[in-house]
Amino acid sequence: MPEEKIVLSLKNISKKYPGVQALDDVSIDFRQREIHCIIGENGAGKSTFIKMISGANEPDSGTIEFMGRVYNTMTPKLSKDLGIEVVYQEFNLAEDLSVAENVFLGNEIRKRGMADMKTVEKKTQEIFRKMKVNIDCKKAVKDLTVSYMQFVEIAKALSRDISVLILDEPTAPLTEDEVDKLLDMVLDLKKQGYTIIYISHRLNELFRIGDRVTVLRDGKKIITDDIKNMNTDKLIAYMVGREMSFEYPKRNHKIGEVVFEAKNIIADKVHDISFTVRAGEILGIGGLVGAGRTELIRAIFGADIMNGGHTYLNGQEIRIRHPKDAVEAGMGFVTEDRKRQGLLLEDSICTNISLPILKRISKMSVIDRKKEYQIAEEQKDILRIKTPSLDVSANSLSGGNQQKVVLAKWLAAKCKVIFMDEPTRGVDVGAKQEIYKLMNELSEQGIAIVLISSEMEELLGMSERLLVLHEGNMMKELSRDEFSQETVMQYASGIQ
Repeated sequence: MPEEKIVLSLKNISKKYPGVQALDDVSIDFRQREIHCIIGENGAGKSTFIKMISGANEPDSGTIEFMGRVYNTMTPKLSKDLGIEVVYQEFNLAEDLSVAENVFLGNEIRKRGMADMKTVEKKTQEIFRKMKVNIDCKKAVKDLTVSYMQFVEIAKALSRDISVLILDEPTAPLTEDEVDKLLDMVLDLKKQGYTIIYISHRLNELFRIGDRVTVLRDGKKIITDDIKNMNTDKLIAYMVGREMSFEYPKRNHKIGEVVFEAKNIIADKVHDISFTVRAGEILGIGGLVGAGRTELIRAIFGADIMNGGHTYLNGQEIRIRHPKDAVEAGMGFVTEDRKRQGLLLEDSICTNISLPILKRISKMSVIDRKKEYQIAEEQKDILRIKTPSLDVSANSLSGGNQQKVVLAKWLAAKCKVIFMDEPTRGVDVGAKQEIYKLMNELSEQGIAIVLISSEMEELLGMSERLLVLHEGNMMKELSRDEFSQETVMQYASGIQ
């Protein structure tokens, strides 16, 4: 079979930020009817590379060639006009508008000078049918879960006349069932002639859908080759520059007394759920999208209204009406959406890390800047946060390093119990192992951890016990000797 024609080619692209060589003489070409995967550790240059294509950033040197025409740089408008669309890891949605309005935002359909909402909604539903996703197109985006927001972003890209679709960690917020749907959809788009550039830390996805793969490391292209010539060990070695075996850390420490207890919790999409978590224990919470996992923790933490139930810390009842109450009680919450809920993106790394401990490092309402910086520096070293300075904004970091900053602030707060909602979402394999090791060390120190994850292997690999939810109801509590993917999926699907 002859090779497909080259649609897009980047030649000798370099980009430097203060203190960081983000890209160093990188050249990659992309073919029609191809799924080309780009992988690398956080900070390898993947996001910067995508921003070169989309026109979000200009390269310091190099050229971009599209359909045989050479451009020294791209602009966002030119990139869109050429038919290139990017679905970024961070969402770009108008949350007060409806799903349909978002899908055609900037590409409105009008009739007699007015927005033709009937046609917009009809075409939106057609796109969702093509994607095999069921979403009410009249619903406000702010009322959607993170996973459905991801589908809206993809639908928005598909609403335009495009030839190149770039997907940056598209499955990060999805459950395994939704991942299957999305990957099937990507394969369908390839058959229709689209060029797909696919960025993911989930290596198994690459082998399911990829044609070729490019590995970036420290801003350099290490290799481009056919997926069929690769295996997981090879890819990891190219990514990290060394041989690396993946396994979940072993835990041999003793589980202590109950640290946190939730009794009869009732909230939006949560129906009378009770559980305990002990000192040194990692308690997993599993379920499909819509199961109420995140809603349960948000209600407990005071981020959403709790309509009924009681919470106890070290045997004492605590009343939490606001996240501030939870933090003061000794609780931490790594939220699933670090961009909107976990970080102050425009503020410095140092400021973000010190947020939960301002009282502790202040005297007469004046922050001890020396102590603040010292604590932030300690956490940066512990978590190996890649940054030229603690004074740079959180927004300047890669996704994985942003997640480490979120973790750092709760470590600095010395919490008794930490709720972790998708803590390794959008994180590379090396950083994942660092986070798992950290979770293990925290549990060894007696900290109670509640883990929510859409990755089945992560849940089963890290948890001592597992709660399975279905549509807001507790279906089953599983002990480690009862763990299996089949059992979890059975209860997550509502089957007793």
